[in-house]
Amino acid sequence: MNPVRIHDEFPAPAYRGAQERALADVRDAFAAGNDVVLVRAPTGSGKSLIARAIMGCARTVDEADPHQATGAYYTTPQVSQLDDVADDDLLDDLKVIRGKNNYTCILSDEEGTPVDRAPCARERGYDCAVKHRCPYFSARAVASARSHAAMTLAYFMRTAGSEVFRKRDVCVIDEAHGLAEWAEMYATVELGPRTVPLWDDLRVPDVDGAEAAARFTDALVSTCESRKDELLGADELDAEEAAERDRLQELISEASWFAEDYRDPESATTWVVDQADDGTITAKPMNPARYLRHTVWDRANRFALLSATILDKESFCRAVGLDPATVALVDVEHTFPVENRPLYDVTRGKMTYEERDDTLPKVARTLARIMAAHPDEKGIVHCHSYAIQDALVDELASLGVSDRVRAHGSDTRDADLEAWKASSEPEAFLSVKMEEALDLEGDFARWQLLCKAPFLNTNDSRVARRLEEGQWAWYFRSALRTVIQAAGRVVRAPDDHGATYVADDSILDVFERARTDMPPWFREQVDRMTTPDLPALDADAATANVSPGSPTPVGGGTSTRTEGGAGGRGRRLGGGGERPSSDPAGGASGDGDADDTERRSPMADVWDVD
Repeated sequence: MNPVRIHDEFPAPAYRGAQERALADVRDAFAAGNDVVLVRAPTGSGKSLIARAIMGCARTVDEADPHQATGAYYTTPQVSQLDDVADDDLLDDLKVIRGKNNYTCILSDEEGTPVDRAPCARERGYDCAVKHRCPYFSARAVASARSHAAMTLAYFMRTAGSEVFRKRDVCVIDEAHGLAEWAEMYATVELGPRTVPLWDDLRVPDVDGAEAAARFTDALVSTCESRKDELLGADELDAEEAAERDRLQELISEASWFAEDYRDPESATTWVVDQADDGTITAKPMNPARYLRHTVWDRANRFALLSATILDKESFCRAVGLDPATVALVDVEHTFPVENRPLYDVTRGKMTYEERDDTLPKVARTLARIMAAHPDEKGIVHCHSYAIQDALVDELASLGVSDRVRAHGSDTRDADLEAWKASSEPEAFLSVKMEEALDLEGDFARWQLLCKAPFLNTNDSRVARRLEEGQWAWYFRSALRTVIQAAGRVVRAPDDHGATYVADDSILDVFERARTDMPPWFREQVDRMTTPDLPALDADAATANVSPGSPTPVGGGTSTRTEGGAGGRGRRLGGGGERPSSDPAGGASGDGDADDTERRSPMADVWDVD
């Protein structure tokens, strides 16, 4: 790596904000011999441009001996972040590669078939005449040959040990604050009817810990190997059989990893095992440093980790298996005027599961008053869970302001979000788990409300285990991280402005308990927080600027607003549907919200996996 050329590699024609100083600090940190540099850069810093400049410092082929790693990787856990990189003309030399299921076959009669279900995946020995033009394999070949390759963290981890994507000189991880939680979730092994194709043919014991789970896993792997070999021996598979073969291969790898790591006396990973009523066995790793070593840290010589919310260097390094002595922290100054990003205290009580029934109607009334204070401006409401979203819709309908309310369904999040952004109406969008990776610059949103402190789900056995060990600082730090991320959704540029209202008393507790972990620029926001003088509750004032008769879907993307009511619901609580979440820590709920427990992998909503 040659950090001296970092400024020459900056891709924009001019610096913005604190970018020039940030690059100088990163250059000096690498020049001082650090293997990893944490870049704590607030919203609007232009992290992707900083990332590209760092990547440009990687050793080139012309500078390298044959055995030396060259080039750079860019990776992020957020699919939307990768989409932004792909659409940025200043980053056009980053070749983006995605999982197979994001590309379609080009053979006649197979148009629309994902590459992972194409004939080459279904038929043994299939010789594709157009493989050289296959969208996936062509993109992979180009990305592997380019000096700068970009991919999701899921794809990056899955290609560990690949002959195609070998070790490179530099790796930049964007939105890296949740790396430990993502690794824990990605290394979690779930064995049950949803994930094991042969589940109904198995004798599933009652397991009382990791040792019993490992013994069951040994037998399961043997059974899966036999079925996989049977499928591999077939001359041709249908799409369902091909999917089963691929799942068995993944399952064998995942299950074997758990059993081997659990029995490894040198592994620092602690495994927590749960068993559900239907027999599903879930093995969850805590502190998966060994997993990250293989999938991330062995993939490059030097790393830059970017995020606004790497709050404590020492604890972050411990969680991801890094030696703090070889890690530097670079703080990037926030250049957005603090008066453009005010925090307002509109707390009305606690939103814990036990106290929510009393507090939530007060929050709804406050939300209606906020809408009246912003009569012609869009806003977003961070509901934290679908239970809160559902209850707010009903409360706002009873207050007569549902004409201005839009909510998304659990299976139509992206479509409903885009419809709201495209609307010219000053609607309040009731969202769940959209505190990160959402750009609402300008008139997309001028205000937002945080309904609930975003605590991790205490029903998650890993969270419960840590709290039993007294790791309360980690618990409050995790909530603070999400609050800071949320606060950055509505102010995206130096001349942008947006107000953030906090409605849950517990958020004030987070500010107090985790104050020492706050970046200086966010501490300044908290110190300036005031209680606003909101207008009285007036449904007519809150809805005065909504166009008469304009359709306003309230969840699901298919219903329309009805006279005097909230309209149809795309998915109501208890409707039997799966609720995807972008929370890497294990669920949309907090404080033990059993009614919001996830049964689908949260990765499905955030990562595009191969």
